[in-house]
Amino acid sequence: MTSRLPSAGFSITIRVSVPSDSSAIGRLTTQAGEAGGVVTALDVVDSDHVRVVVDITCDTADSTHADQVVAAITALDDVEVRKVSDRTFLLHLGGKIEVQSKIPLRNRDELSRAYTPGVARVCLAIAENPADARRLTIKRNTVAVVTDGSAVLGLGNIGPAAALPVMEGKAALFKRFGGVDAWPVVLDTQDSDQIVEIVRAIAPAYGGINLEDIAAPRCFEIEERLRDLLDIPVFHDDQHGTAICVLAALRNALRVVGKELPDVRVVVSGAGAAGTAIMKLLLRQGVGDIVAYDRPGALHRKMEGLSPSWQWLADNTNRDGYAGDLPGALVGADVFIGVSAPNLLTGDHVAAMAKDSIVFALANPDPEVDPREARQHAAVVATGRSDQPNQINNVLAFPGVFRGMLDASAEEFTDDMALAAAKAIADVVDPGKLNPSVIVPSVFDARVAPAVAKAVRAAART
Repeated sequence: MTSRLPSAGFSITIRVSVPSDSSAIGRLTTQAGEAGGVVTALDVVDSDHVRVVVDITCDTADSTHADQVVAAITALDDVEVRKVSDRTFLLHLGGKIEVQSKIPLRNRDELSRAYTPGVARVCLAIAENPADARRLTIKRNTVAVVTDGSAVLGLGNIGPAAALPVMEGKAALFKRFGGVDAWPVVLDTQDSDQIVEIVRAIAPAYGGINLEDIAAPRCFEIEERLRDLLDIPVFHDDQHGTAICVLAALRNALRVVGKELPDVRVVVSGAGAAGTAIMKLLLRQGVGDIVAYDRPGALHRKMEGLSPSWQWLADNTNRDGYAGDLPGALVGADVFIGVSAPNLLTGDHVAAMAKDSIVFALANPDPEVDPREARQHAAVVATGRSDQPNQINNVLAFPGVFRGMLDASAEEFTDDMALAAAKAIADVVDPGKLNPSVIVPSVFDARVAPAVAKAVRAAART
C-alpha cells in the first residue's frame, strides 16, 4: 500500500452491478474504504428487482492504489465490475481550453466591420502607429505560455507534446483567476538560440510571455535574452511565480513566530530555477543569511567549476562559508525551503533547527520531509500539496501579476513588481486569521488576483 494520501488527482469511478439486497451497496463502500480509498460519491445508474448498477467514485493515492481498490471491490461475492473510469483522464478529453469569439457575427454589417473591408482600416492604423496593437488587437489581453518540455513539473524532460496538458491547464488558470487569455506554445526544440528566435518572431501577437518548464540553466539565458529583445514582459513562472509565493508565505510565517526577515538564517535545498529566484528575491528583501544546497553540496566561495548561476549564489550567500551536508546546515537554522527532491530529511533533522522554526517542503508530489513529522518540531509547515495546510501554489501569483502588467501596458517584469505582488498576497490574509495553519490565502480567494494586479500596476507605473 502506498504511503501517499488519497487525492482528487487520482479519483476513479467504478461502475458495478450488485444484487438488489439492502446490504450490497454498503459492502461496496466498506470494501473501498478498507482498501484505503476515500468514497466521495455513490450514484444509482439502473436497477431492477434482481440487480442494481451503481457508480462508486473514490479518491485514491496513485495509479497502483487505484488498481488495488478496484481489485478489492472485484473480490466481493456476486459483484460485477463493468467499467473503471479515471476522472482525470476524462477531464482532459479533447483538451481543456478553446477559442471563443467576442463578437457574434450575426449579419453582413458585423462581418464587414470585423473582417473585410472594415478590418483594413484598423490594419492601416496599426501600421502607422504600432503601439495601437495593444489597444486594437488581442495583444491587449493575451499571453503566450511557452515551453520546450524539458523540465515539466516533477516529470523531467518529457518533450513538447507530453507537456501540452500542463500548458493547457496553465492557460485555463490564467483565464479563471486573472481574466487573461493565454495560449500554449510548445516548441519541438531544446536549442536556446532557436527558442529565443521563435519567441521573438511570434511576440507581436502577445502582451506578455510566460516561460514554463524549461530546464535550468538554459531557462536563465533564454529569459535574459528575451527580456533584452522584447518590449513586452517576459516572466518565467517556475522562477518568479514560485519566488513571489514563497516570499508571501514567509512574510506571514515570520509574523506567526514573531521573527523578522533580517534576523533569520534560511537553508534552501535546490538551486535550480525556482531556488535561485527565491534566494535572489529574499536577498532583495533583506534576509539575514542563506545557505544554498544542491548536488555539489552547500554552495560557498571556495568551490571551483560552478556554473554562472551557482557562482553568483556562492558569492552572495553562505556568510560563514558552511561546507557540510544538508542536515548539518539545518542545525540552528530558522527557515528551511525545499524545492528539490523527496524524502531528504526526517523529523529529527527539523528538531535540530532553531526554536519556532519554519519549514517549506515544496517538492511535489512527495516533499523533502514528511509534513506530519515536520509539524512535530516546526512552528509552521507548508508544502506544495493541495491536501495539506498552507499550500504554496503559483496560481496565487501569476494571474494577478500578468493582469497588472497587461493593464499597465508594461514592457518588462521587475523585482519591484515581484516584491509588491508578494506583499499583496500576504496582506490578503486578515491578521486576525493568521495562524500556523493559515499563512497564505486560498487559491480560490477572489480577492487575491485583483490585489496582486493592483499592486503590480502601481509598481509598473512608478
